[in-house]
Amino acid sequence: MYSLEQELKSNSYPGRGIVIGKSKDGKYAVTAYFIMGRSVNSRNRVFVEDGKGIRTQAFDPSKLSDPSLIIYAPVRVLGNKTIVTNGDQTDTIYELMDKQQTFEQALRTREFEPDAPNYTPRISGIMHVEDGKYNYAMSILKSNYGDPSSCNRFTFAYENPVAGEGRFIHTYKCDGNPLPSFEGEPKQIAIEGDIDEFTNMVWTNLNEDNKVSLFVRYIDIETGKYDTRIINKNK
Repeated sequence: MYSLEQELKSNSYPGRGIVIGKSKDGKYAVTAYFIMGRSVNSRNRVFVEDGKGIRTQAFDPSKLSDPSLIIYAPVRVLGNKTIVTNGDQTDTIYELMDKQQTFEQALRTREFEPDAPNYTPRISGIMHVEDGKYNYAMSILKSNYGDPSSCNRFTFAYENPVAGEGRFIHTYKCDGNPLPSFEGEPKQIAIEGDIDEFTNMVWTNLNEDNKVSLFVRYIDIETGKYDTRIINKNK
């Protein structure tokens, strides 16, 4: 099992990242989503609450040069399902699952981002909390090692997750030019502390220059009620 603290601390640019798992006391379904940026356009963002979810918003609208891949709803809630992604595929998953399609079927209609030469992967997660039961799945859609003619699709499902354990997936393996895509399965990581301790640990260990915003949610598995924390570097 990896230390999420060390994974974040040792990587100056994981890009955007999703963590999903279960709290150590077994009471909460846990998720975190963070965004980072290297360009002025990417760094000019904040998370704002939008209903039961969140959306990204330009911090300074006058500096917004291209909204296409940076303005979206990372988190939406559909009944007892919480959707977390790094792009507008959140809406695709929401709309198609609302029409009785599966998480995987919805994502078959999408592929990686068209931002050559990086071809940033689309990473997505879905949490299902109902009647005291909890399971989740994660997905990554990526180019074939930088070749955009082929889209590689991976889905990972976690049934009855273990307390104190989670999975971490992010867009980029590390900093670079072009940026190399994440490889392998989502990393098994420990989840410790209450929502404030966990939020503080993630935010503190993200690269100071590149971090932009962080969202964390703890969902009570018995009741479905949740607590949310949002931290924005831009204030």
